[in-house]
Amino acid sequence: MDKYNPHAIEPKWQRFWKEKGFMKAKDLPQRSKQYVLMMFPYPSGDLHMGHLKNYTMGDVLARFRRMQGYEVLHPMGWDAFGLPAENAALKFGVHPKDWTYQNIRQAKESLELMGILYDWDREVTTCEPDYYRWNQWIFLKMWEKGLAYRKRAPVNWCPKCQTVLANEQVVEGRCWRHEDTPVEKRELEQWYLRITEYAERLLNDLETLTGWPEKVKAMQRAWIGRSEGAEIDFPLKGKEGRIPVFTTRPDTLFGATFMVLAPEHPMTLELAALERRAEVLAYVEAAKRKSEIERQAEGREKTGVFLGAYAVNPATGEEIPIWTADYVLYGYGTGAIMGVPAHDQRDFEFAKRFGLPIRKVIERPESPLPEPLEAAYEEAGVMVNSGPFDGTPSEEGKRKVTEWLAERGLGRSRVTYRLRDWLISRQRYWGTPIPMIHCPTCGVVPVPEEELPVLLPDLKDIEDIRPKGKSPLEAHPEFYETACPNCGGPARRDTDTMDTFIDSSWYYLRYTDPKNDRLPFAPEKANAWMPVDQYIGGVEHAVLHLLYSRFFTKFLHDLGMVEGVEPFQGLFTQGMVLAWTDFGRVEVEGETVILPEPTRVALGLESGRIPLEEVRKMGAEIREGPDGPHFWKPAVMSKSKGNGVMVGPFVKEEGADIARITILFAAPPENEMVWTEEGVQGAWRFLNRVYRRVAEDKEALAQTPDRFEAQALTGEEGALYRKLHQTLKKVTDDLENLRFNTAIAALMELLNALYDYRKTRPTTPVYRTALRSYLQMLFPFAPHLAEELWSWFWPNSLFEAGWPSLDEGALEAEEVEVAIQVNGRLRGAVRVPAGATLEEVKAKALEVKNVRTHLEGKEILKEIYVPGRILNLVVRG
Repeated sequence: MDKYNPHAIEPKWQRFWKEKGFMKAKDLPQRSKQYVLMMFPYPSGDLHMGHLKNYTMGDVLARFRRMQGYEVLHPMGWDAFGLPAENAALKFGVHPKDWTYQNIRQAKESLELMGILYDWDREVTTCEPDYYRWNQWIFLKMWEKGLAYRKRAPVNWCPKCQTVLANEQVVEGRCWRHEDTPVEKRELEQWYLRITEYAERLLNDLETLTGWPEKVKAMQRAWIGRSEGAEIDFPLKGKEGRIPVFTTRPDTLFGATFMVLAPEHPMTLELAALERRAEVLAYVEAAKRKSEIERQAEGREKTGVFLGAYAVNPATGEEIPIWTADYVLYGYGTGAIMGVPAHDQRDFEFAKRFGLPIRKVIERPESPLPEPLEAAYEEAGVMVNSGPFDGTPSEEGKRKVTEWLAERGLGRSRVTYRLRDWLISRQRYWGTPIPMIHCPTCGVVPVPEEELPVLLPDLKDIEDIRPKGKSPLEAHPEFYETACPNCGGPARRDTDTMDTFIDSSWYYLRYTDPKNDRLPFAPEKANAWMPVDQYIGGVEHAVLHLLYSRFFTKFLHDLGMVEGVEPFQGLFTQGMVLAWTDFGRVEVEGETVILPEPTRVALGLESGRIPLEEVRKMGAEIREGPDGPHFWKPAVMSKSKGNGVMVGPFVKEEGADIARITILFAAPPENEMVWTEEGVQGAWRFLNRVYRRVAEDKEALAQTPDRFEAQALTGEEGALYRKLHQTLKKVTDDLENLRFNTAIAALMELLNALYDYRKTRPTTPVYRTALRSYLQMLFPFAPHLAEELWSWFWPNSLFEAGWPSLDEGALEAEEVEVAIQVNGRLRGAVRVPAGATLEEVKAKALEVKNVRTHLEGKEILKEIYVPGRILNLVVRG
């Protein structure tokens, strides 16, 4: 018998599937469809097994759907423009274009080595003009609809990337691409997309996404951040004009004793008294250097500067001082707040710091608040010290105060959102040029559609590409010098490029019609395949790509380009792949581990001395190295950490099916998994057992007929047939719900049953049928081995064989095993007919010698029977 040799069979079947084109999709499906899609990758380096987890999951699902008879769209492409690719290229001194295409070639080779099948005829690469032309087209459509605009405003600036960032790309005050780099604030004129126009629809339509994880929907709800309240006008004292304030607590208006403007608010410097202007200006400049996270950190001492100006509380008529303070953000509400220190903790801390009045206007219902207040009371209560509203429940008071203000022209009901418009300008080279022209006579003018695409110039010198704090294209008049399409006079192209997330906001639609040169896609083709039935990717994109894609889909729906309003019907967010990682040498003194400072920082620990017990609780180990003990811990697989298991070398050494089983079996797919050598060896043993089982019976199976009467099966044959269909039901259900690890576990159990059967039985028709169905079920997970073994007996491909049919009647067991306990301790087991009564099970139990021994001389007080599972005899004596 030949040995299982992945290298002898895998290339053969990969060539076969490619030649047959099993994953090629029709433009217009003729029967039920399934659109299976993985978030496409940044081609910023070679692929390791951490990258391959979601692509393997997608391939399993696509094969399963194809076998079920669906027409399947399973495409692939490359998120090739933008910061990730450009940063990686410049780090190695390579042109982004060369770097991108080199990595695409490597990645395609890795995917093909894993046996992952795509419809490569639909491949999209976002840095190709035939793709980014349509980025520009969509931008111009947004311009036409008033959704694309340019304004000067404070923006997030990453000093390492040398470009602005959208709010969604700032994570805890740091750049999404550089976790070690705090984001700064700069005031620049930039392009925005008015995503806020879609805020209510984006929020409401989350309720329709029943196939999404609740965690992701909660993150989007929080990011959109809908707030209902009132906008209240505070007249200026001694000047014309008013300062509008948004508040969710209009019931506390009578307690407003000061106002605060964000340092970036345009009225901050305008209202500053002459003698205070220098101090105010210095404070404003200092605030720009702080991140929003830092400015709003809990427990941070409040700072601020009095402007030397006053407003009038519209409820009390009192003059209240106007301050500027960095705990107020210009991007939320109106950028101004009414300070109600008795009922807002941040205002309370500010008032205590600067000696401002604290006036209670909401009383606690159950017992009076202490005087003076020790902290802000922020709960509901009863309005006091509030003129005509005294005694009004505060929730009711919100409505009544708003109506009272509206009658006097001093306020109005308003809904606001935390969501800000999407800043899409980037001062980088590797991206889609913004298709706008700046004319000194006509102003900002769109590039005519017939002139698209505005091509990114092919700058050859790396130094011309490196970020310098402004767009590299500003140094190239051959790009920006042009004629105004309106007046024909000399004009200047916009030199910024678009955010990389523009590229990924609609690519799933381009896959439905990737060669279209008249439109981004034909509506009839998109409507035939959309929405994506199952989308697989990382949860880190919850408020970036996933939110932007929903926005783009709704906009394209409004244009009449696509019928649906949501792009992804089902969303699955996979867990990360970890690998054991050496964090460096440590010292061990008794039961204490002493970490050097770089190791402590890398592990995110407060102390450099930790007990060995804590090391174990962290899931870490101290391993002996040639130079002494080292600290080892699972960490996210990464080339930079040196723990990446690269796809090419692994597959060439071990095989693709072994890699696939290792990834899929290690843990539930939504959880983190640790890549280990034990896992690899376990996968090899499993597949080798499959190979041996079939290979040992190859000749006998070839002579064994297929036909048999299922109803006539008894004994071991009947048991094997039942086990087969129980497994088929389990594997089918698990695949429907992406529970790949438990599906493989069920296949392992059935394999044991096949081995047990052959210990006492020949290769009967039911055994041949069980092996046939086994290979069909194995095919999505380990396709090369399954196809090879299938080809020994059946002429067509497993793709054509389809998914096995379930015999529902076979699921009920004829016999079950019941455990027999005496006083809760297991003393034996009996096999009885399914549905056996207590008396029947008890009679069989008394035939078991060990049970009789433990009952001898004792009185049975109670019989506890769980039908088909356990009989517990409670005895005394």
